[in-house]
Amino acid sequence: MTPRLICLLGAECTGKTSLSQALAAALPAVWVPEYLRLFCDQQSRTPYPEEQSHIAAQQQVFETAALAQARAQGLDWVVCDTAPLLTAVYSEYVFGDKSLYPMARIAQQRYALTLFLQPDFAWQADGMQRDGEHARTAVHDLLEREMARHTGPWRALTGNPAQRLSQTLQILKT
Repeated sequence: MTPRLICLLGAECTGKTSLSQALAAALPAVWVPEYLRLFCDQQSRTPYPEEQSHIAAQQQVFETAALAQARAQGLDWVVCDTAPLLTAVYSEYVFGDKSLYPMARIAQQRYALTLFLQPDFAWQADGMQRDGEHARTAVHDLLEREMARHTGPWRALTGNPAQRLSQTLQILKT
């Protein structure tokens, strides 16, 4: 069987990393980290506009490698901390650049399930990628627009981290 991809989308500070790691452990599955976080750690800065397409593409490279790893390990799932669509949304929000949307929308179709994390708990600072509550709200609105047009399977998740994990495991059972 070919492993399937699960994608977590959400604005900053919605629990993507924590949930994706917990879900990968619970299934079990291969976990795909967010390339943007690694980029920022390696460069000690946030990306420039001309680096956004590289970040989106590298996220896909990580996913492809994780699919091969899951296949080799006989695992059914790969859990992705984010997706190129979030890079496209941030490119629009931060730089006013909408050029990544065509590629990101196509890439979004490869996920067996997209989990859209809602911003329903307190925002907190976490490294240089965090812009604040105002940014979280604006990015969430852009993601809502994108999910409204997304034709693949997706679910919105609410509640605390344990509730979100429980919801996800229930979704995957059905």
